[in-house]
Amino acid sequence: MGYFETKIENIFRDINNWFKVNQLTLNYNKTNYLKFNTKNSWDCELQPNYQGNCIKSSSNTKFLGLTIDDSLSWKAHVDQIVSKLNTACFVIRTIQAIMSLETLRTVYFAYIHSVISYGIIFLGGNKPYSDKILKIQKRMIRIITSSRPRDSCRELFKNLEILPLYSQYIYIYIYIYTQYQHMM
Repeated sequence: MGYFETKIENIFRDINNWFKVNQLTLNYNKTNYLKFNTKNSWDCELQPNYQGNCIKSSSNTKFLGLTIDDSLSWKAHVDQIVSKLNTACFVIRTIQAIMSLETLRTVYFAYIHSVISYGIIFLGGNKPYSDKILKIQKRMIRIITSSRPRDSCRELFKNLEILPLYSQYIYIYIYIYTQYQHMM
């Protein structure tokens, strides 16, 4: 057994000890590991186990609502967001005719804004994936305001007082930065 395998076994021993001390049990059927890859990474066959319990490999995993993949591309997470936003877009389109503009704006902040905002600090700089989210956000803004598909969204965002995706990212980034500065 090599150094790496021994180290992993020791880590799992420590994790199991922590679980036992805190009167918890590690469910090995739900436990997996994620091996991060780069374009030039070497493939390492690894089958960690602890006391006969095998830990399975996964190409992505969900952690605190964020789907993290083995290349840190955020593609799987964005695909989940896109799916949720497309469903929300259908809902907005369905209720748009019977709701006031203010109610639709409230629905936007309750349902859509929260989905877009969660984990945005990780997605903001990843332009190919964030573009998908921005397009859906613009489509929803047009639906809410009964605008045509080719209308510019700049004034629509201003009138609704909703930040576009990239502005939200900048806002959150500045907020986190200023909070960090106060800690120093």
